[in-house]
Amino acid sequence: MKESEFNTQVDELMLAIEETIDESGADLDYETSSGVMTLTVEANGSKVIISRQPALGQVWIAAKSGGYHCDYVGSEWVCGSTGEILTVLLSRVLAEQFPVGTEPLEF
Repeated sequence: MKESEFNTQVDELMLAIEETIDESGADLDYETSSGVMTLTVEANGSKVIISRQPALGQVWIAAKSGGYHCDYVGSEWVCGSTGEILTVLLSRVLAEQFPVGTEPLEF
């Protein structure tokens, strides 16, 4: 994939994440700067970082549970270590970081 295509795909992904958060009303804040999106769980301040890695053609996610590298496979971002689609992975790691009893956010 060319870098311009990669950036378009990642831009669309990050916009979809922002829209989902905005529509959900979840106690979750986001900030994007220089291709890095930081999600902050307001209740406890924990963070999940989503970053683009154009040289590798990957999207990386850093969470309390670990670091995850996703490749664009077919039409989905897929985590190489877990086999999860990025949105499923993101829902899971955020659920792990939200306080107990909080409704999980699904992308």
